[in-house]
Amino acid sequence: MTHVTNSIPTIQHLARQPIEAIIPHRGTVLLIDAIDTFSDDALTAHATVDAHAWYADTAGAMPAWIGIELMAQAIAAHVALLAMRGGGCARLGVLLGSRSYKALQPAFASGACLLIRVTEFLRSEEGHGAYECTIHDGDVCCAEAVVKIFQPPDFQSFIEGSVSS
Repeated sequence: MTHVTNSIPTIQHLARQPIEAIIPHRGTVLLIDAIDTFSDDALTAHATVDAHAWYADTAGAMPAWIGIELMAQAIAAHVALLAMRGGGCARLGVLLGSRSYKALQPAFASGACLLIRVTEFLRSEEGHGAYECTIHDGDVCCAEAVVKIFQPPDFQSFIEGSVSS
């Protein structure tokens, strides 16, 4: 009897890959540690506040304004995992902005294990998207925002057009 395996990666397999296999961020700008959960419209990831990182204040905390980048990296992971599940790779994208990023505390404590949750509520064929995002430290919500993204069909032309404007 011949055993046939399904070559389509499972959601669980995709989400358990090293974060470097999912998003392009490297070195000190990679802030997400790993993916916790992944579905068609949501993702949770975690990040640990490193007291010795470039962003650390004198108490070793991460300023809360960096939370928008944590959210953006979690969104990038969601977009990438959706593309990977379909057998492709994600188009590069940009963070367009946020309507009212709300930090509920001034910093994320040294050593905190933050849970970043992103839930997609808008996706267009033109590449626009929007996500409701939160960052929790345990049961405490530390930050929330609606984050808008754009994945242009031709990223290089988009960037060159933005620079020449």
